Order: sequence, then structure tokens, then C-alpha cells
Amino acid sequence: MAASSAADRIVIENCAIATVDADDTEYASGHVVLAGNRIESVGAGRAPEGLENVVSRIDATGHLATPGLVNTHHHFYQWLTRGLATDHNLFDWLVALYPTWARIDEPMVYAAAQGSLAMMARGGVTTAMDHHYVFPRGCGDLSGAIVRAARETGVRFTLARGSMDRGESDGGLPPDFAVESLDDALAATEATVREYHDASFDAMTQIAVAPCSPFSVSTELMRQGADLARRLGVRLHTHGSETVEEEKFCHELFGMGPTDYFESTGWLGEDVWMAHCVHMTDSDIAAFARTRTGVAHCPSSNARLAAGIARVPDLLAAGVPVGLGVDGTASNESGELHTELRNALLVNRLGAHRALTARQALRLGTYGGAQVLGRAAETGSLEAGKLADLVLWRMDTLAHSSIADPVTALVLGAAAPVTASFVNGRRIVEDGRLLTVDEDAVARSTRDEARRLARIAAQA
Repeated sequence: MAASSAADRIVIENCAIATVDADDTEYASGHVVLAGNRIESVGAGRAPEGLENVVSRIDATGHLATPGLVNTHHHFYQWLTRGLATDHNLFDWLVALYPTWARIDEPMVYAAAQGSLAMMARGGVTTAMDHHYVFPRGCGDLSGAIVRAARETGVRFTLARGSMDRGESDGGLPPDFAVESLDDALAATEATVREYHDASFDAMTQIAVAPCSPFSVSTELMRQGADLARRLGVRLHTHGSETVEEEKFCHELFGMGPTDYFESTGWLGEDVWMAHCVHMTDSDIAAFARTRTGVAHCPSSNARLAAGIARVPDLLAAGVPVGLGVDGTASNESGELHTELRNALLVNRLGAHRALTARQALRLGTYGGAQVLGRAAETGSLEAGKLADLVLWRMDTLAHSSIADPVTALVLGAAAPVTASFVNGRRIVEDGRLLTVDEDAVARSTRDEARRLARIAAQA
């Protein structure tokens, strides 16, 4: 997997480095050499002498280099409904917003994906993920619009092609016209995998199978969705154990709690990751650890919707893979993953939970996320042979300069400026601005589409 000796090289020097490798190796002043789309070397001091084909040499004095951040749970379309239902818990929030979400169409979803991706990328995310599960009839090619936005932004991307087949008339939460039939959902999911999934080492686009949640999906869709994913060789994603209401719902409908229900439908395993996992018993955590089922921890959304505090330290202690997620921006209005580093650390120091450290928080947002998405061999840490996904955070400004430890500064300090972000060896951010898309144009289009959605929903 080594880069070709003829590849163009980018040399980064004089920065602090947190590699997030297995030994948490750090350098107070070191170098990273990118060759093509791979990391060629990482180490202390200056880069090796005599390197050929150096197209860029960056003096990163005053910066911290880390792996690019990895987002493991999001709903891009919600960018158009930020700031609504701000005092609701999860179930009331869903009931309030589903009638609006059920009116989305392709131009809206494309604009929302642009906004969501741009906000994450300019804040250090190099691998993004979207769980899209709302497909109203006649809405257009929503999956294609999302993938197109990700390609234009330049981030590595996993689309979790979601689905819902349990509408209001079947006891679910979404309106009937916003759900698919079982057969249509499975067929459309398979078509999306076959069109867009790339299984290669340096893939920029991958697809997962992702029925939405127990209260919007039939048991048969869960079972057949798991079978489909494993037949096609892709990962599985859904929401799990998010609220006490979900726990009650599962016991009433299925006669068991969420984790036992998921296991009964084939939804525990090393190819599965679930969002939230807030209300987990010791036996639930043991089941996740035994099966290597992953967790997407979304601290800001969990707080915004009063879902509770996930037992992240206990999950990690048991050996469960855990990454960080933004969640949809209707429940996390900022849409930034780097703020979740801080929130994960602070939230998990509340209550009776064992505390996380700053370095554990950084690992959640990088290597942990890569584990959860099944890409830890390719990204998530700065190591020779891995993909050239890297962020330079500026640490010598007023906000951070008096904090001696740069990792502590990044996690606990104010949101650090991103001087450079590289994805697959390509620079996509320079001095806090995206190089791949026009941020101002995206701001205008998302505002216009949000207003159009609001008008359509009001008329309905």
C-alpha cells in the first residue's frame, strides 16, 4: 500500500503531531510527508532530506496535526429545519417535524447536503456520513443528489441508505406518504449500493444499508435489510436505544428491549454500528462488546433532545468501538463535529460515569470513527501507508496560545481554526475557507430551499 516514489509530495514540518496510533504516539515538533494520496512518513524533527517531487512545503509552526475527523452519524436534509421544535423531546420533536420533512425534494436535499458537508469540512471533517431515510413519493433522486454534493465538497463519504416502511396507519411516526413499501425500500437500497459503493482501499464513496429505527421500520425490513447488506458485503446502520420511550415501545411491541430485538433480527455484529445507544444496560453493553457492534455517540443531540447521557466510558472499557456523530442539524444546529470532542468529554463527566480524557475524546473523533465505519485500516490515524487525510489546527492564537498541551487545547479550548485540511492528499480547506465550493453561494441556496420547504409545509 506504499505510495509511489514518483508521486507528488507535500511536506509539513515544525508542528506538534498527535498520530492517534495504537500507542498514542505524539511529537512536540515533527513532520508529515504526503505522497500522492498516502502518508509516506511521520516522525520527530524535520522531514528527510533529498525528497523528490515536492510540490508544497508547509511550515506549520504553531500548529497541531491530527488525523482528519470522522463523522459517524448525520442527517443532512435536516439542515433546512434548524431551530425548530427547540423545546421538544425526541418523540414530540419527530411528530412536530415529520410533516415538514415529508415534503423534501431533490433540490432541497442537494442544498442541505452541501450545507451540512461544507460546515463539517471547514471544521476538520475529512470523512463524512449521512443517514438518509426520508423518501417521499415523487421526490427525485435523493441518494444521487447527496453523493454528488459529497464529491463536489471533496470529502470521503459513507451514505447510509435509510428506509422506513412503518407509517402512521401502522403505528409508526412518519406520515404514510413519506414511507416506502418493504419491496421498494429493499430494491432501492440494493440499487444504491450497486451504483455507488466502492470497496477499494482509497474509496471516496461507500454505501451502508440503514433502516431508520424500530418505531418507523417493520421487523421484516430489519431482517431482510441485514440479509441484503451481508449479501452485498456492505455495513449496516440504524438508530438504537436512544430514549426511554424507545425502550418502552420495544417492550410493548416486541416483548423485549432494543438490544435483544436487534439481535433477534440479525442486527448485532462487527459490520453494524448504531447511533446514540444512550439507554444501555450492562448486558446490552456486553452484547455489543461480544459482537463488536459499533456506536455513534452524539452528545450534543442527546442533550438537545433530552435523551440522556450515553455510557461511553463503560462502552470503551468493554471494548465496544465508539465514534462521534453530529446527528441531524435539526437537533444540533451548529453541525460541527470538532465541537463534539469537547462535548463528549464534558457530558461524560456528569453523573456517575467514569471520566473521559482529552486524548480519548480525540480518539473518538478520529480512529474510533474510522473503526465504526469499517475503515480503520485506511484512515483515522497518522501512520505511513494510510490515506492522506490530515488536519492542521492553528494553536498559536489568543484562543489557545497559553495552553501548553496542544491536544488539551484542541479538545477543551475554543473551536480551533483549521489552517489546512487534506483529503486523499488534496487540500480542501485553506485558512478556514473551503477551496472546493463557494460557501457564500451554499449559504444562499440553503436559505432559499429552507424557505421553500417552509412554504410548502405551511400550505400542506
